[in-house]
Amino acid sequence: MIPDGITLADLLLANLFLLAGACLQGVAGYGIGTLSAPLLFLLSPLFVPGPLVVNAVVLAILLLLRNRASIRFREVRYAIGGSIVGTTLAGLTLAVITGAAFDLMFGALILFGVLLSVAGLRPALNPRNSVIAGAASGYMGTVVAVGGPPIAMIYQNEKGPLVRANMSAFFLFTSCASIVALFFAGRLGLLEMKLFLFTLPGVVIGFLMSATLVRRLPFSAMRPLILGIAAVAGVGALIRGLTGS
Repeated sequence: MIPDGITLADLLLANLFLLAGACLQGVAGYGIGTLSAPLLFLLSPLFVPGPLVVNAVVLAILLLLRNRASIRFREVRYAIGGSIVGTTLAGLTLAVITGAAFDLMFGALILFGVLLSVAGLRPALNPRNSVIAGAASGYMGTVVAVGGPPIAMIYQNEKGPLVRANMSAFFLFTSCASIVALFFAGRLGLLEMKLFLFTLPGVVIGFLMSATLVRRLPFSAMRPLILGIAAVAGVGALIRGLTGS
C-alpha cells in the first residue's frame, strides 16, 4: 500500500530522479545525493533523508563490487574516520530540529554544497584534508543526503576508477553510519523503509545503465545542470522554511 501523502505519480517521479542520480554516481563516483535529493525534497520531504540514504547504501554496495579492483583503503580510511564525527553531530542535529527549521537547514546545506562545487578549490588528497572532507560529508550526507561535494573535492584530480572505488567505499560506510544516526534521531522508521522499497527499482536500473555510459557520458557537461537544479531546490527549501508554506 502506498503511504499516506504520497501518490503513484510521486513514486514514479521519485524512481526517475533516483535512476538519474544512481546513473550519475555510477559514472562520476558521486551524484545520487547532489542530483536526486533536491528533486526528491521538492517532490515531498518524506523522501529525504531516510529513504534516500538507505538507497545510497544499496548503490554503494553495487558500485564497490563493480570497482573493487581499484580501491586503495589506505587513503579512504582517514575520510571514514572524519565522517564518524560529522555523522554523530548530524544525528544530534536531527534529534532537535523539525518543520521549518529542517527546511531552512536543508536549503542552506544544499546551497553550501553547490558553493563547494563551484568554488574551484583543489585541496590535496592527504590525511588532514581527508578527515575534514569526511567530517563535512558525513554531516551533510546524514542531514540532507548530499554528502558528495566535500569528499569529491579531494578526489577531483584522481583517475576515474580510483574515484569510483574509494568514494563507493566511503559512501558505504558513511551511509550505514547515517542510517544508525537517523534511526536514533527518529528519522528512519516504517514509513521511510516503505518509501525505500518503492523507490529501489529506480536505483537498480540507474546502476545498470551506468555500466554502458561510464565511458561515454562526460560528467563535466552535465555539471552545470546538476548544480543548477540543486541551487533552485536549495532556494525553494529556504523559502518554504521562511514562509512556512
